[in-house]
Amino acid sequence: MLPMTQIDGELDSLVRKRIRAMRVAQGWSLEELATRARLSQSTLSRIENGRRRLALDTLVTLARALDTTLDQLVETASDDVVTSPIVDSAHGMLQWPLKSDPGVTVVRQRMTDPPPDNPARMRAHPGREWLVVLSGTAVLLLGNRRLRVETNQAAEFPTMLPHAIGADGGPCEVLGIFDRDARRGHQRDRGERGA
Repeated sequence: MLPMTQIDGELDSLVRKRIRAMRVAQGWSLEELATRARLSQSTLSRIENGRRRLALDTLVTLARALDTTLDQLVETASDDVVTSPIVDSAHGMLQWPLKSDPGVTVVRQRMTDPPPDNPARMRAHPGREWLVVLSGTAVLLLGNRRLRVETNQAAEFPTMLPHAIGADGGPCEVLGIFDRDARRGHQRDRGERGA
């Protein structure tokens, strides 16, 4: 591979710190990472300490040895770290799409109604969901099971199982994480109910 030109000062320092931090987080010595990356220990030490130029081929090798990608190794901090939610007043929800994985959405919802009595109102669709009850108690209908999920408890399940969720004995507030397929399934469900 062709050597990469010298990375700008701030990014150069960040990448070197990240290599060291990832090595230490794994509990690896310089020698162990050097062996995994097929570099000499002195070369790795000079890379971490800024006494050796960062070359693209070496960064690719180190990324593999650290079980990460080159993109993650050289990623810079984003200016837009804080985001505001998208308000869905019609359904009483706040939604935050995750920038690092645009297919994943985080939803906060206050529920007052119990889950449906009619099993025909339970929905199944591709995907996975994860939810945590922030306050109150929720009831999760999952297939033939009726599960109580209390404050600070979480549930994770494949959404191909027929499911529904509602409040138990008063309002509850739930934070849910939906993968792309689960989010689409819920959007279709809301569309059908609204029609």
